[in-house]
Amino acid sequence: MKQTILPSSTTQHNRTKRKTIILILLITLTLLLLASCVPGDGAATANKPAGFFWGVWHGWLAPVSLIISIFNRDIRIYETINTGWWYDFGYYMAIISGFGGLSLARKKKSE
Repeated sequence: MKQTILPSSTTQHNRTKRKTIILILLITLTLLLLASCVPGDGAATANKPAGFFWGVWHGWLAPVSLIISIFNRDIRIYETINTGWWYDFGYYMAIISGFGGLSLARKKKSE
């Protein structure tokens, strides 16, 4: 007769602890990556201003940039060294849409 061995509570506790540590590391890494691309970080120069795609990226990062700007006065939610209308268009498009909220066709709710 085969005997079934159940995992001990210590093994389950170690797995839960390992998952928690991995989750914390992933969240920390994600925040560091996001913070490295905020407006005002010095990436945009007069010779190479921020364009449309930087506007989209900065629009998505606006909430993170706002929080970081509380602690660092050099960081802003909007890059002042930009290409003008195209940067503004990308920025506002990202602010309005968020991550996929902008849709040209909406489903009607069935009642």
